[in-house]
Amino acid sequence: QVQLVESGGGSVQAGGSLRLSCVASGYVNDKYCLGWLRQAPGKEREGVAIVCPGSTAVYYADSVKGRFTISQDNAKNTLYLQMNSLKPEDTAMYYCAADSWDLVVGSMSRGQFDFRYWGQGTQVNVSS
Repeated sequence: QVQLVESGGGSVQAGGSLRLSCVASGYVNDKYCLGWLRQAPGKEREGVAIVCPGSTAVYYADSVKGRFTISQDNAKNTLYLQMNSLKPEDTAMYYCAADSWDLVVGSMSRGQFDFRYWGQGTQVNVSS
């Protein structure tokens, strides 16, 4: 069983920064992709940033490229999302997710982000 616990959300003004963290425990090995997804009220959940085994396969949504950076500390079993130059449209619940490489890459090839394991989410509010 996989457990994911996010932290680091909060309220900031536009242009500010936040760093989200996600601590993973349970059966998360080096064949898993880890990612951040978000859902704003009234909108569908969208993939924000995904990193797959070896950190060589990374996805960023076009809306966050150049502003957000996903990284991981394997020694701490922690996934990060550094968010800079935040905009009001970044306001959403942010979720950490994990699943095996083959399932995630397969779903992304269909334009989807299918993960079986999710954290409880952390809220990010950006005011103008």
